[in-house]
Amino acid sequence: MKADRLLAILIALQANGRVTARELAGRLEVSERTIHRDMETLGMAGIPVYADRGYQGGWSLPEGYRTRLTGLTSEEISSLLVLGASGLIRDLGLADSAEAALLKLLSALPSSVRRNAEIARQRIHVDGAPWRAPAGSAAADSERLAAVQQAVWEERKLRIRYRAIESETDKERTVSPLGLVAKQSVWYMVAIADGDFRTYRISRLTETEMLEETFERPDAFDLAAYWEQSTLRFQAALPRYPAEVKVDESRWPRFSRERYVYVQKELSSEGGWTFAEVEFHTLESACAILLGYGRHALALEPEELRQAIRAEVQALAVQYGNE
Repeated sequence: MKADRLLAILIALQANGRVTARELAGRLEVSERTIHRDMETLGMAGIPVYADRGYQGGWSLPEGYRTRLTGLTSEEISSLLVLGASGLIRDLGLADSAEAALLKLLSALPSSVRRNAEIARQRIHVDGAPWRAPAGSAAADSERLAAVQQAVWEERKLRIRYRAIESETDKERTVSPLGLVAKQSVWYMVAIADGDFRTYRISRLTETEMLEETFERPDAFDLAAYWEQSTLRFQAALPRYPAEVKVDESRWPRFSRERYVYVQKELSSEGGWTFAEVEFHTLESACAILLGYGRHALALEPEELRQAIRAEVQALAVQYGNE
C-alpha cells in the first residue's frame, strides 16, 4: 500500500507541478502527517522533492525531473488519450485501469507535450454506443461479453446458446473462444466450433456457461488477419442487384452514401436529375430504399424492379383508400 501511495504522490507532483500536503492527504485518504513521512521516504530514496512554504506553497519536483517517454509525438499521445475515452474500453471493464494508465502517461510527459495532449483529451470523445437500444440489452450484452472475455483469457471452453438471424429457436454449441472483435461498437466472438473457425455476435448469445475444460490455442492463429480475411469473404458473398436509377440532384449526396447502395457509375446530370448505374443487395432492398425517397428517386432498369415498386405503390394507395 505504501509503495502504491508513493507512486501516486510522484504522479500527482509530475502532473500538477505543485501540490499541498492537504490536497495529497485528501486524494489518498491519509493524514497530512503520513504525507510528510512519505515525502521524507522519497527524499531518502533520492527523489528531489521540495517543500515551498507560504500561501502558495506546497510540495514540488524540479521542472526537469520526470520520466521522459522517448519516441512518442504529441499526435501519438493524443491518439492514446482518445482511445482511452472509447466506450469499448468500458465494455471490457477496463475504464478505471485505462484512466490510471493515462494519468501515469501524462505525468511522464514534458509540459509542452502534456498541454497538447490535454487539449485533445478535452475536445475529442469517442462514444460508440447507439442512440437507442432495447431496454435491458446493454446490461445483458455486458454480462455475456464479460463471460466470453474471461473464457478467452483463461483459454477455457464455452457452452453457448445462440440465436441466428431469422431463427425462432436457439442452437447450442460448445466452442473454444479465441478472441473478441469490436466493429462499430458491436462485439463479436471468434471461436473454434465443430473443428472450424466461426464468428458469433455477442448480442445474439442467449446463454453462456464457462466449462472447466481448457483448449489449446492454435500457434499460427492471428486474430486481426483472420478478421480481415473473414470480412473480405463476407463482402464477396453479399448478393448484388444491379439497377439504373435517376435521383433528384438535391437528394443524390444522401443517396450515394446509402449503406446498401454501391454506385457503379454516374452517367450524367440533366434536368435536375442524376443518372447512375448502381448495385443494391436484393430486389427487396432496392424497393425499400427507392420508396424511401418517394418521387425524388426513380428506377429506370430493370423492368422487374419498376414493376415491384409500382405494385407496392398501388397496394399502399389501396390501403390508405380503405382507411
